[in-house]
Amino acid sequence: MINLSDIGFILGVTLMYAAPLIFTALGGVASENSGVVNIGLEGMMTIGALIGATVGYYLGNPWIAFLSAGIGGGILALLHAIASITFEADQIVSGIAINFLGSGLSLFLSRIFFEGTTMTKPIDLNHKMPRPFNEIFSNNSFLDLVFNQYITVYLSFLLVLIMWFMLYKTKLGLRIRSVGEHPKAADTLGINVHRIRYFSVILSGILSGFGGAAMSLAVVSNFRPTLISGQGFIALAAMIFGKWKPQGAMLACLLFGAAQGLIVYLGGTGANIPTQILAMVPYILTLIVLTGFVGKSSGPAANGEPYTKHDIG
Repeated sequence: MINLSDIGFILGVTLMYAAPLIFTALGGVASENSGVVNIGLEGMMTIGALIGATVGYYLGNPWIAFLSAGIGGGILALLHAIASITFEADQIVSGIAINFLGSGLSLFLSRIFFEGTTMTKPIDLNHKMPRPFNEIFSNNSFLDLVFNQYITVYLSFLLVLIMWFMLYKTKLGLRIRSVGEHPKAADTLGINVHRIRYFSVILSGILSGFGGAAMSLAVVSNFRPTLISGQGFIALAAMIFGKWKPQGAMLACLLFGAAQGLIVYLGGTGANIPTQILAMVPYILTLIVLTGFVGKSSGPAANGEPYTKHDIG
């Protein structure tokens, strides 16, 4: 029988695992609303997790580590922007290459900084991201289980609000959406399509890097090759399920986080369910979401289509 403490535990784990997905899904929202498909979120998230764990271990400052992870993801996104915007490469192929590059580069850098191993050394618990309400919710109550979260959880929800405001209440957001819907019309109005798309793609990398760091600096305390393992693709599915909107992506990420919370809970109850089956649940849920909703959802009209200046008649 599930009691109130069990529900609190599941909700707490849901929020903890949803936060990295929210950061990364928001990155997808930024890129694809400008018309650039970005399936390289996984690679950007992976490099962010490695940089966050590495900088956090050597400097002992989680905030510098978190920002460094965003910069690392942004640099990887810049490569995707150069390939897909400037050189008009196939955006899907470029994104796949970014995923391979992010994964391979992370392992390579880990071996350099951690004596040939592909797993970084654990970050001291005092150097992980802080829990802002640790003193307020200090007992084993329902509120403590739900709200005594790492600050990355609260930052992710704050960024949802910021992203929504930017996209729908500012001139910059209007320009991002216009180049994603009709870049030719936007260009005729004096909007620099390439500049807006570069900004959006780099922003997507920064946010994905934050997502990776939220894993390696909060959920766990180090980087390992299997840390991300599909989280970027789950975030991509959440973005699609959320219809390319910040609030929709957030709700979808909470759904995937709830699946992870249920897995952790069932694993701790000694339920007679093979761990391999439990580990498959988030990915099965991703497949169900994609097969059930992708066909019914449509992104920005010019999403995935390169644009050149001479297209203007």
